[in-house]
Amino acid sequence: MSAFPIALGRLGFGRPARGKAKKKAKKRSRAKAVSAEYNMLLTATLCLLALGAVMVFSASSTTRILQDGGLSDSAFYLKRTLMFGAVGLLIMHLTARHGLQAVRNLTPAILGFCFFMLVAVLAIGTSVNGASRWIGSGFLQIQPSEIAKVALVLYGADLLARKPKRARSIEGFMPFLVVVGLACALIMLEPDMGTTMVVTFAVAATLIAAGARPRDLGLIALAIGAAALLMTIVEPYRMARLTGFLNPGSDAAGAGFQAAQAKIALGSGGLFGVGIGNGVQKAFYLPEAHTDMILATVGEELGVIGVVGVLVAFGLFALAGYRIAIGARDLHQQVLAAGLTTLVVMQAFINIGAVVGVLPVTGVPLPFVSFGGSSLIILLAASGLLVNIGRRSSSRAIPSAVPARQGDDRGRRDGRPRDAGSGGRRRAAGAGG
Repeated sequence: MSAFPIALGRLGFGRPARGKAKKKAKKRSRAKAVSAEYNMLLTATLCLLALGAVMVFSASSTTRILQDGGLSDSAFYLKRTLMFGAVGLLIMHLTARHGLQAVRNLTPAILGFCFFMLVAVLAIGTSVNGASRWIGSGFLQIQPSEIAKVALVLYGADLLARKPKRARSIEGFMPFLVVVGLACALIMLEPDMGTTMVVTFAVAATLIAAGARPRDLGLIALAIGAAALLMTIVEPYRMARLTGFLNPGSDAAGAGFQAAQAKIALGSGGLFGVGIGNGVQKAFYLPEAHTDMILATVGEELGVIGVVGVLVAFGLFALAGYRIAIGARDLHQQVLAAGLTTLVVMQAFINIGAVVGVLPVTGVPLPFVSFGGSSLIILLAASGLLVNIGRRSSSRAIPSAVPARQGDDRGRRDGRPRDAGSGGRRRAAGAGG
C-alpha cells in the first residue's frame, strides 16, 4: 500500500472517502471530477505551448536578423517549434487515447533504446558549447537524455507496481536504483547535470508514491548529495557556476554573466513589460534567450504579469497531475502519474530558480516554453499519459487506488470500514427483521 495519496490528502490535494453512504455520490460526480482535472492539465499545457511559440519567435528573430545582416530566416526557430509542437500534440493525442497499456508493454524496449542512444551520443554525438547531448543532424536531431527521463519513470512505475513489496526496503528497489544510476552516469558524461537533477527528483517521486520508507529515502538523499558535491568540486566549470551563484559580483563578465543578464532583463520589464518584440537583452546580451533563459525574455517583454502567468500555469499542471495520481485506479497508474508530474514540475522549478537567481544555472529548459524538439515532444507525450490516467480514474477518492491498511479500520477486525455512527448496526439489525 502506498503512503503517497494519504500524504497528499493531508495537504489538501484529495480527501479519503469515509463510509458507504458517499460511494453513490462519488460515482455520480466521477465524470465531472475527472474531466475537471484533465481539462485543467490540458489547459495549462496548451497555454504554455502557445506562449512558448510566441516567445521563441520574439527571442530568436532579432538575433537571426542581426547575425547575418537580414539574410537569415527570422522565423526559423518558430517554424521548428510549430513542427515539433504539431508532432508532440499528435503523440499526446495518441497516448491520451490508447497509449497507457501500449507504453507499459513497450517499457523494456524503450529503456533499452535509451541506453543505446545514451552510449551512442557519447561516441558520435554533436558537440555544442562543449557538451555532446544531441545525435543526428539538421531537423532529425535527438537528445537521448530527454527520452531517458520519461523511460526511467516508466520503468520504475512498472517494476514497483508488479512487486509492491520492493518499495519497502533499499534492497528491494536496488535494481531500480542501479538502472537509474547507470543512466545518470551516462548523462553526466555528456555532461548534463541539470537533467540528472530532474531525473533524481522524478525517481524520488516514484519511490514515494510506491510507499518507500522515509529513512531509506533519507539515506539515498545523503549519498546523492555527497556525490553531487564531489562532482561539482572536481569539475572547474561547475565550481565556477557555484561560486558565481554564491557571489554574483565576483565574475559578472564570466561565469556569472548569464545570471546577471537575466536579472537585468527581469528588472527591465517592470510590472507589464516593454511589449512583445521590444526587449533588448535578447540581442546578444542574454545568452540562450530562446532556450534556457526564455523566462527572462518573458519577464522583460511581458513583465511581472507574464512571469506570474507562467507560474500559475505550472501550478495548475501540478495540482491536476497530483490529483490524477491520487484518483488513479491502480498502483502503476498512481506511481506513473506522480513521477511524470514531478518530472515536469521540478524541471520548471529548476529553470525558473536559475533565471530569477535563487538556484545556480544548470542549462535546463523551461518545459513547453523553451525551444527544443526532443524536450517538447517527450513532455507532450508524458502529458498525454497523464490525461489517459485521468480518463481512466474511477474516483478521486484515495481508497480507489490503495486498499485500506490493517489498523486503519478504527477497530474492525475484518478490515472493512465501519458505517457512520452506531446507527449502521441498528439498520443492519432492522433489515434482518
